[in-house]
Amino acid sequence: MTVFYPNGQPYQGGDRSFDEKTDSEVAYGHRGMTLEEDLNVTNRYYIETDQAVIYKKPTPIQIVHVDYPKRSAAKITEAYFRRASTTDYNGIYKGKYIDFEAKETTHAHYIPLKNFHAHQVEHMKRIKRHGGIGFIIVKFTQSSETFLLDADFLAVYWDASLTGGRKSIPKQLFQEHGHLIPQNYLPRIDYLRVVKEVYF
Repeated sequence: MTVFYPNGQPYQGGDRSFDEKTDSEVAYGHRGMTLEEDLNVTNRYYIETDQAVIYKKPTPIQIVHVDYPKRSAAKITEAYFRRASTTDYNGIYKGKYIDFEAKETTHAHYIPLKNFHAHQVEHMKRIKRHGGIGFIIVKFTQSSETFLLDADFLAVYWDASLTGGRKSIPKQLFQEHGHLIPQNYLPRIDYLRVVKEVYF
């Protein structure tokens, strides 16, 4: 099978043809993805391999105005966030509820606390109080390192910032108390390996 670019030029890729690639390679063989895209691909892999059921939460919106330029088409022209969302991802792994927030930072040595919101921190505190697994996943884009850090550390830094403490979480904390997440071909961001080691 010959694959063409939109400009009509044929694709010259690899040693094998498109037909010879496996479904997994075609579906997941992306590079240069954002953290969210990597996590979505990873979660899809976890579901398809029956390791866990974890999804990205949809953002609730209120549609205010819709235009109908054609009878067969509708275009949303005005919408608002219905309410503040909690965290990015939740699901279940080995019988335990998992809830986490994922962020990227371009700062080499810290992530600003302003990247998080008060309702997210409070939500994760509740998850931990009720026996769930709560954490944050942070990618430091300059070094391409991605860490998992328990939500308790976020709560401590957040609460301290409200009484004059620093307004960021240093990368050193991730290095000392967090866990570097392995990055592979499949799964892309293998955070369940860390979750298994830390929480089970």
